[in-house]
Amino acid sequence: MTKTRTVELEGHIIDSGMMQQAMGIVMDLGGNFDIEEFDVGRQKDKTSYCRMAVHADDDRELQEILHELHQIGANLTDPVDAHVEPSPADQVVPLGFYSTTNHPTEVRYDGEWLPVEDIEMDCAIVVEPGDDDEPARAYTKVLNGIEEGDLVVTDEAGIRVKPPERPRDASGPFGFMQGGVSSERPSDSLIEQVADAIHETKDEDGNVLVVAGPALIHSGGGDALADLIREGYVDMISAGNGFATHDIERGLYGTSLGMDMETMEHPRKGHKHHIYTISEVIRAGGIAEAVEDGLIKEGVMYECVKNDVPYVLAGSIRDDGPLPDTITDTIEAQNAIREQAHEADMVLMLSTLLHSVAVGNCLPSTAKTVCVDINPATVTQLLDRGSSQAIGMVTDIGTFVPTLAEKVLDGE
Repeated sequence: MTKTRTVELEGHIIDSGMMQQAMGIVMDLGGNFDIEEFDVGRQKDKTSYCRMAVHADDDRELQEILHELHQIGANLTDPVDAHVEPSPADQVVPLGFYSTTNHPTEVRYDGEWLPVEDIEMDCAIVVEPGDDDEPARAYTKVLNGIEEGDLVVTDEAGIRVKPPERPRDASGPFGFMQGGVSSERPSDSLIEQVADAIHETKDEDGNVLVVAGPALIHSGGGDALADLIREGYVDMISAGNGFATHDIERGLYGTSLGMDMETMEHPRKGHKHHIYTISEVIRAGGIAEAVEDGLIKEGVMYECVKNDVPYVLAGSIRDDGPLPDTITDTIEAQNAIREQAHEADMVLMLSTLLHSVAVGNCLPSTAKTVCVDINPATVTQLLDRGSSQAIGMVTDIGTFVPTLAEKVLDGE
């Protein structure tokens, strides 16, 4: 006997491709559908609505189709309360737990829709029942943060997801043309739009997070980023031991990874400069202490300390030293990155695959995200990992950051 459930799609479902995507999912997974209602928005700023009956041969096949439809924002028309089960032990989730997307999500509990706090992909949803003093709430938890007895949401019932919409008349890089990677885009005009987006974010009291790799320093973009920090356009930095080391090395020795930043030559013993740099910062007790002692007098990390801009330096297995500020515990580093990501309204990912993907995994899809790298694989891997809200630019980071800083500062 054929199994049937009805879903609805609402919003800019035609312009964003959601309607076509939903039909494709049903057919690709062996089901079929009937359109029961379809109201088309006939102006650019009008939304559309579709109610679709989804059919499958059995419950398992239908559930698989509904799961995929749910991921793109198709929700059941007959919502019930979400099913919750207590976690049997620390770091152990119930079987069939709901794994989150990075889109805004709501959970129906006790007849009310609760917004899920701190949404990010690949997490569990925990519900805290309310009482006379506090209302019920729902929030994400990573698996290693689950505690015994946490009420964890299972299955897709009682959950609705709302992906970002892309209306046809949206302007700027974060509108209808957002997403995708291209080196053919008019980068100067796109950088102008990114600069405008930074101004808009700051005008709305939002937070700008910069995720930076060592190539930014090697390519000569460090001074421009330092300018943006000093002038208040960057609220947080997420990077690794290498980025901070080469930034400080440049101030101490005029080199980055041993290369003279002015002559592009490798001076004698230049290859030892980075380890000398780490040694001196360790001797001082840390980056802030080295700034206070006058050892560090310029650069990105200097401006972070002087302007109270928090930074997270997440370590890796290959780090030299590392600097005392580098977080070498992986879980601790993830949590620090996660805290930054949850506060970010706009993110600039500048020439670092490792840290871009790490931060991208923690971001909600509502965060404006720009990923810039000379290697197309960095940008495409970020998008493939699920950060579909990101726009990608394949270009030289040493050109991008100074141009961006010029446009941001000229637009004051």
